[in-house]
This record gives sequence, structure tokens and C-alpha cells, in this order.
Amino acid sequence: MIKTLSKAQKMEREKFRIPFRIPRSVQDAIPIRRIFADGIFQVGNQYSKTWSFTDINYAIAGKEDKTSMFLDYSELLNALDSGASANTSNSIVRERYLTVSVVKRNADEACSYFARVGTDLVTHLAQLSSVATELTLTERLHIFRDFFKAGEQAAAEFNIHEHAKRGQHFKDWFCPDSMEFSADHFKLDARYGRVLYLQDYASYIKDSFVSELCDLDRDLMLSIDILPVPTDEAARQLQSTLLGVETNVANWQRRQNANNNFTATIPYDMELQRKETKEMLDDLTTRDQRMMFGLVTLVHLADNKEQLDSDTETLYSTARKHLCQLSTLRWQQKDGLDTVLPYGLRKIQALRTLTTESTAVLIPFRAQEIMQPNGLYYGQNAVSKNMIVADRRLLLNGNSFRLGVSGSGKSMSAKEEIVQIALSTEDDILILDPESEFGYLTEALGGEVIRISATSDTHINALDMDRAYGDERNPIVSKSEFVLSLFEQLIGDGMVTAKEKSILGRCTEQVYLPYIRNGYKGTPPTLQDFYRLLQMQPEPEAQGLALSSELFITGTLNTFARHTNVDTQARIIAYDIRELGEQLMPLGMLVTLDAIYNRVIQNWKKGRRTWIFCDEFYRARRSVT
Repeated sequence: MIKTLSKAQKMEREKFRIPFRIPRSVQDAIPIRRIFADGIFQVGNQYSKTWSFTDINYAIAGKEDKTSMFLDYSELLNALDSGASANTSNSIVRERYLTVSVVKRNADEACSYFARVGTDLVTHLAQLSSVATELTLTERLHIFRDFFKAGEQAAAEFNIHEHAKRGQHFKDWFCPDSMEFSADHFKLDARYGRVLYLQDYASYIKDSFVSELCDLDRDLMLSIDILPVPTDEAARQLQSTLLGVETNVANWQRRQNANNNFTATIPYDMELQRKETKEMLDDLTTRDQRMMFGLVTLVHLADNKEQLDSDTETLYSTARKHLCQLSTLRWQQKDGLDTVLPYGLRKIQALRTLTTESTAVLIPFRAQEIMQPNGLYYGQNAVSKNMIVADRRLLLNGNSFRLGVSGSGKSMSAKEEIVQIALSTEDDILILDPESEFGYLTEALGGEVIRISATSDTHINALDMDRAYGDERNPIVSKSEFVLSLFEQLIGDGMVTAKEKSILGRCTEQVYLPYIRNGYKGTPPTLQDFYRLLQMQPEPEAQGLALSSELFITGTLNTFARHTNVDTQARIIAYDIRELGEQLMPLGMLVTLDAIYNRVIQNWKKGRRTWIFCDEFYRARRSVT
């Protein structure tokens, strides 16, 4: 026997004590002996600690990326300390945990050990773009509460000091009311459960094996228990095994020769044993592989015995599809449950000798899930079929694009998001609607629809301004830049001369002077006021500017030259610009976007969030440019 395995079994073996051999209560059935504030458990003769790690997009990666991820995961397995065992678990909601257990003399030694091991784990998982997080005591106990008391809401969060003060045992917080173990299943309160283990492995296993086992739509936990063996010890063992095989072959050939059978072929089983031993020895010595002992256990729960048996057959079928065999643990359901739950224990002696690569095939990654608290629904994960619930407010850049062919549902998706925002938050929503698609929805949500066109009675004052206009700069400076942009749209980009820019800047300051002196009270000036001020200037360039802008200020296209007569401070506003027309579109887009931008700035200063939806974005961009 490999010394590492023998030593591990010896250290992990607990003393046989008759009075405590059979649990006398549900609490006694939980193998945790002590807990520590930093999340370390003492289980049996060992100490254990758990890390959670996020999923990566393995299933949808290309062949090269999959190979790279596989090799990085192999490096993680190689980095596991030979003096410890690792346990990786997957639950039905695809939560992933890595529990490391080790035999130490006391908790302080265990704490130092886990600090070093944790750094290695976090580093190697980061290479896979997976984020590893050390679980606190409460988070770790939550795993067991979610398993033993699924669906029950805790009266209060676990607090080790409060429990100690009241004289309560920590197990009371997560223990079920009853546990019953039978030959091939167990009961947790009213639920039924069964522990299975992977009995026979195929010579070739697909990397999707673990993911397919976990696709069962039930409460399920799968554990991959790994015990690494030092490479030098494994190499010595394989050399000894190979020597024994060669000796058997030589003895067989000697017997054949003694019978004058000089052409006899070595039996297939001997030749296969020699070949596989040589290959494994070569893996250890030249291909940076390690020998590991692996154990795959699985527990699944159901509401009744019939459903439990049906689910077990489904899991059997999934394993058979991969030429593997799952078996039910007979009279070992309690030990199997202790093994599969992330205590850090291994009570089932059904280990299989594996190399790093054959262990890495049992890869726990599939696809990243996006399910953030207080998030919005954005569709379905194409791989896992789970909902995508994201909170874009938590991102460094919360912008998004909806891309797709005509009729694919882009506008419908935006409307769904608008409804979710309107009903679940107090945020403001501004919509730029070039196709008149959002008017009915806006009105149904109690918002304001601003229909802008040359023939409409709706007017938006292009010179609207309050104290909060612009960013941190002087409002006049920001408005001067806007006026210059406006006249460039009217006259032509690059056609406004330096003299004309000076005149426009001077008139902007003069037209706002009474309004500012009045403390931004009353009504702000309009483009008609600006037009009259231009006509009063002595320079001939000023008369040219007035003439160039006449159509849009005093002429028939004066939609933005009058006082605003709609509610531009409504919580939800849809700017319907479908009927603007080609001539008015550039000016209309400039004024509308200026109003939206400054609403965002105002809300930002108030600490209020603003959502902007721009439908048919290419049209808006083309109009501005």
C-alpha cells in the first residue's frame, strides 16, 4: 500500500468508543467537534477550512481555451499539499466550494497552514479567471443549514458569541429535527436522500461528466475527494510494481520455454498491465503528472421515496452514458453523507488511483452564472438555462447595447427592462424614441411623452438653464459651448468664423445676465430673445448670424425657440422625435440630448440615478454627427 494513503487512514481514524459509536441525537450525527471564529472546523482528528470559488465559461470556450483552462486546473491540483486532502462540491445552484482538511496538533498550527494553502489556491484559481473567497464561520455554517433545512428562514443570523452566552450549541442552528438512516437511503425530516459513489471509471471520460451529473433538477451535492501522493513515493511504488510485472512475464516465458513453446505470445492482461504501468511511470517522471487518490460521492434529495428512486435511476443512466457506474452505498449512508458534505472528512474507502490529468477531467467548471441580488432579468443563460439577473449599477461601466436583426425583440427587451426599473426602483428614466414605440408604455407608467415636430404644439426651450446646468463649471460657459454647437448645426460644421464665435459668446452672456441676476428665478430666455439681441449688435457678422437662424427662430421651424410647455422634470420621459423631419432633426437632436445630459448632471448632484434608453441608436448618432 502507498505509504501516504496508509498514513492518512491512520491519522484520520478515530478511536472506537462504544458509548458514542451510535449517535444519541441529531446533533451527535453531525461530525463537527469544534468551530472557530475564523471559519476553521475541527472534524474528527482533522481541521478543515472552506473556500468558495466562482465558475468560469468553460463549456462555451473554444478548443484552445479549454485546453488552457484544463492545464491551469491541473496545475491547481498539482499544487495541493501532499499532507492534506481536498474536497470540491457542487450544489444544484452551481455553488462551488473547496474544502481542505489536515491533521495538526492544534488550531493555531492549522490556521498557519491554511493561510499558506489559501494563498496558493487563490493564486491558481485566479489564473483560471475564477475568484476564490475564504468563507467566514457564518458563511460556512450556512452551507449546512441550506442542506439540512432547505427553504427554512433562520430566525436570526448565527452569532457564535450570542450562542455561547445563551448556552446553546452551535449545531442547533443548522441541524434538522430528525435524521433516519436505512440500508440504501436516509430521511432528513420529511425529505428523502441517497448517497451514491462512482464505483467504476471509464478509460476515457468526457470533461462534461460532472456537469451532466449536476444537471438533475433537485437538491444535489457532488464531492470530489482528492488525496495527493508525493511524486517520489509514487515513482518508487510504480517502479516496484513494474519490476513485479516484469518478473511475472519472465517467469511465464520461462515456463513456456520449459515446455518447448518458444513462440508463445505474452497474455494480453500481462502486456496491458506492463503497458499501463510504464505509461503511468512516464507520466510521473517526464510529463509533470502526480499520482492522486480520488473519490467521487454524490447525495441527492427528493420529497418522497418514489421520486428519490426515479432520480437515482436518472443519475445511473447519466453515468452509464459515459461508461461509468454509480452505485448506492449499502449500510454506509451516514458515512457517505459525512464524506460528501464539505466537512473535510473521508469516511468511504473506495479510492481510485488517478493521475493529475485523469483527476482534472472531473472539472467542476461549466459556465459563469450572473445572478446578482437586486438585479434585473436580462434573459437566459444559453448553457445552463438559468436566468440572467444582473445589476448594472454595480459595474464600473454600466452601459449596454442591444444588438440583433430586425424583429429579434430588441425594443421589447428594452421595454421589459424599463418596466422592471420603474416598478422596483425610484430611478429616473429618459427615453429617446425615434420610432414612436415607447409612448404607450411611458403613459401607462405615469410618465410624460414629449412629441417633438415642426407641427406639434409641444415646445422645448433650447436655452433652458438653471443653477445646476452643466457639470462643475460656470453654467454660462457650458451654455456658450451649446450655443456654438447649435449655430454650427444651423450654418454648417466649420462654417462659423472666429468673429462670429466671439459675437455668439458675447450675446450668450448678455441674454442670460438678467436671469442670473434674478437668482435663476422666473423664466429663462429663449432663442427669440437671443435673435433680437443679435440684431442689436453693430457688427455685420451678427446680422448674418441672425439671418442664417431666422427659419429656426422666428420662422416655421421655431419648435425650440419658445418657452418649454411640457413637464421636463417627470420621472419617466419619452422624447418622441419621429416627426422632426430632415431639416429640424440635427437641431432637435442637439437640444434633446442637451436636455437629457443636463438632467443626468442634475440627478447626479442630487445622488439620484438616471437610466437613458436610446432606440435606433444609429439614427441618433447620424443626426448629431
